[in-house]
Amino acid sequence: MGLPKLYAVVDRATLDARGVGVGEFARELRDAGVRLVQYRDKVNGPQEILRTAREIDAAFEGAEVVRIMNDRADLAVLAGWEGVHVGQGDLAVEAVRRVVAPVNWIEHRPSKSGIAESAPHPAASRRGWGTRVGGIVGISTHKEEQLRAAIESRPDYVAVGPVFRTGSKANAEPVVGLELVRRAREMTELPIVAIGGITVENAASVFDAGADSVAVIGGLLVEGRSTGEMATRLRSVGERF
Repeated sequence: MGLPKLYAVVDRATLDARGVGVGEFARELRDAGVRLVQYRDKVNGPQEILRTAREIDAAFEGAEVVRIMNDRADLAVLAGWEGVHVGQGDLAVEAVRRVVAPVNWIEHRPSKSGIAESAPHPAASRRGWGTRVGGIVGISTHKEEQLRAAIESRPDYVAVGPVFRTGSKANAEPVVGLELVRRAREMTELPIVAIGGITVENAASVFDAGADSVAVIGGLLVEGRSTGEMATRLRSVGERF
């Protein structure tokens, strides 16, 4: 199994502004078959972030989902989540790995002798992308120099964007267009996640440029359409590539 085609971002500020509850949003994602989700919260403190993480856990109960915490490696560990996504001003990839390894990906099981043994977490062994014990680490890039440095740090995936104009992130970086996605594909075999202004209408062009997955926020919140419907349509676009 490769990187899921849809990387759904649960952005607290965006949901709050639209009066959408995190649990409701997450349940629609789960029912639409979303299996890679990130929680991003730039407003609330650690206790509220962890409370909301538990709400997302409840929404996805029983589903094989990879959960990524934005920025906070410490909170990813406390929540028992599978990975961390960092930006250019956050901890370096190597530092994040020191924080999260090997807590999230080791499942302790009692042996016949009664002594606990370690085995790979099921999601880790089946996801097929990223192989390091200790969890997934992804990093955002907005220009070629950052992309080159990110590749050298060997994350589990590289995010490139904003590909198109986006209204879901304050102080967003300048639009990079499809060209940086194409350049990223030429530069690395690492999975590439495209982000920024991606919708059902333009997602095909992003996959065609070489992205393995699209990270979507606003494109899941379309007036008159359900989040589940938009997630299903975005996944369908990706599965053609």
